[in-house]
Amino acid sequence: MLIKLKNKDTLIINDFKLKCCIGKTGIKSKKIEGDYATPKGTFMLGPVYYRNDRVPKPITKLKCYKIKKNIGWCNDINSKYYNRKIIIKKKIKHEKMFRKDNKYDYVVLINYNYQKPISNKGSAIFLHLTNNYKPTLGCIALKKKDFLILLRIIKKNTKIKIN
Repeated sequence: MLIKLKNKDTLIINDFKLKCCIGKTGIKSKKIEGDYATPKGTFMLGPVYYRNDRVPKPITKLKCYKIKKNIGWCNDINSKYYNRKIIIKKKIKHEKMFRKDNKYDYVVLINYNYQKPISNKGSAIFLHLTNNYKPTLGCIALKKKDFLILLRIIKKNTKIKIN
C-alpha cells in the first residue's frame, strides 16, 4: 500500500484524497536539519504515538505508544541518540512530544533517516495534526478527522511517497 503526496497539499491513498500541509521550504532531496523542508523519497511508516490524556487509542494496524511527559525526539546533531525517541535530558537538544498544542495528539513516524541516522540529515519527520494547514518545520500535517481515516486504512507495510 502506498500513500502519495500530490501537489504539496494532498495525500492520496486508495480512493481518498486528504488535504495536508508540508514543510515551509517545500520538498528537498538533500534535506538538512533545520531547513524546514520535507524530505523527498519513499519511506516506511513507523508506529503511532498518541496523547491518551486527550484522545483515545486510534483504530489502526500500526503499533501504538502513549506519549508521556518525559518523552522527546532527539534533534541534537552531536548526540548518539540523533533522530530517536528519548527520555528528556537537559543536555540533549530535542523536540518535546508532550506538547501544549494539539499537533502531537496523534503522530506517526515517517522512517526518514531513521535506520542508521546520519547526523544533520534531518530528524523528527512525522505525520501529525494541524488546525490551519500552515507550513510545518518539515513534517506532513492533516486535520484530525483525515488523520484518523488515514490510520484506519494504512497497514504495517504501507509506504509514503514524497516527490
